Amino acid sequence: MASVSARFPEFPWDTLAAAKERAAAHGGGIVDLSIGTPVDPTPDVAREALVAAADAPGYPTVFGPESLRQGAVDWLERRFEVTGLSPSQVLPTVGSKELIANLPMQLGLGPDDLVVIPELAYPTYEVGARYAGCEVLAADSTIAIGPRTPALIYINSPANPHGQILGKDHLRKVVEFARDRGALLVSDECYLEFAWDDTPWSVLHPDICGGSFDGILAVHSLSKRSNLAGYRDAFVTGDQAVVSELLAVRKHLGFMLPTPVQAAMTAALADDAHVKEQRVVYAARRADLRGALETAGFTVEHSEGALYLWATRGEPCRDTIDWLAERGILAAPGDFYGAAGAQHVRVAFTATDERIAAAVERLS
Repeated sequence: MASVSARFPEFPWDTLAAAKERAAAHGGGIVDLSIGTPVDPTPDVAREALVAAADAPGYPTVFGPESLRQGAVDWLERRFEVTGLSPSQVLPTVGSKELIANLPMQLGLGPDDLVVIPELAYPTYEVGARYAGCEVLAADSTIAIGPRTPALIYINSPANPHGQILGKDHLRKVVEFARDRGALLVSDECYLEFAWDDTPWSVLHPDICGGSFDGILAVHSLSKRSNLAGYRDAFVTGDQAVVSELLAVRKHLGFMLPTPVQAAMTAALADDAHVKEQRVVYAARRADLRGALETAGFTVEHSEGALYLWATRGEPCRDTIDWLAERGILAAPGDFYGAAGAQHVRVAFTATDERIAAAVERLS
């Protein structure tokens, strides 16, 4: 049996241990901006629904109730003008990371298949492909892919780590390219509710997909949207045939959301008020932190969306991590996300107001 190190890259967060220890030694305590984990309260609407459904002695289903799936359809239409979906095209997942990590394997991909990921990418795209034994290519253009025929292409907008938002024309061209090659296009849209300097689009918008969901999946999560990271609830939607295949596989494997979590997810999807409130909080933290970084000599690039600032001092990213750690601040080095991030750091603005204020003071 092959070792973990032979099958997967090094777990990136393990490489931050020394920097984290140094930052924690700061007299004012560590300001951990390395992981974009929500810290604000889970909205009441979700907690109340969870409690109301807590008496759940029976097994849940992998597909979940139609009310949950209809809620996802309604949310996509209400917020992002996605029309034509039906509840049968929505599949709840145990968080979006679980889905992405298992997707190539659950689709039956293997060593003969090519998976294309962005040049700067959430590491789980590669991990999931390698888990299935696939070949991985990091490419942001069709020219880089060349004449090859991928089995699966990932895109991510607004993107982790750098917050770039892909425009409608760009997305339309990616859809056309994937369909021409017979590749499945998977759009990670987990940050779609958090756009700051541009308009985000779902790949399922009729102006982008042409009113057909063939060959397309979109992945959505409530972890960031609704501060539900601890609940592990997300969903995938799009191509009916692919969703049906995933459902059949996942029934065998037992990938199911607990009944109370399904209820909380349904309630959260139906409520936009808590998201608007959270956006105001994040916008203030983002503005304060960005100003402090720029005052300290950083250049912030992209960062039009998502919950991070993509910043550089024009030096190797690990040197920047050390510089920040000396000030009690922990960020994520850009090389976590690909070679193109070698001179950048990803700075999350999901910490509490008090910790963001501490970071601003130390940077200023």
